[in-house]
Amino acid sequence: MIAIAETNKEIQECYAVVAELRPHISFDEFLPRVKDLGAKTGFRLVYLKDEEVKAVGGFRISEWLAGGKYLEIEDLATKDGERSKGYGGELCDWLVLHAKENGCDQLRLVSNVVRFAAHRFYLRKGMIIQAHYFSMNLK
Repeated sequence: MIAIAETNKEIQECYAVVAELRPHISFDEFLPRVKDLGAKTGFRLVYLKDEEVKAVGGFRISEWLAGGKYLEIEDLATKDGERSKGYGGELCDWLVLHAKENGCDQLRLVSNVVRFAAHRFYLRKGMIIQAHYFSMNLK
């Protein structure tokens, strides 16, 4: 089953999988942070559950002047021990379909440069490396 996490319980059930990708976020701050991002930016969590949550995607739909409407995947994680079983692929396919259903021109994802296994997965899913992403820490 794939669904968007709407309730506090559904959001909290996603924590264990997201924490594998974002270990710096504690359980206590996870729910308020997801809800705050949702209110401010439209951020949502989608999850794949097969008895328990196996994969989670964090995403938002937005628009850029240059590129039009897009769905941006901020987080895409599969539970440790459940990788290479198709859960991440199924969730990624759902996100592509959701983007199309919402009139998006593009699907985007930013990935840390050292996540080589994830990069292979994204390339197999038909994504291309389109840009370099630059950042600067301000704190």
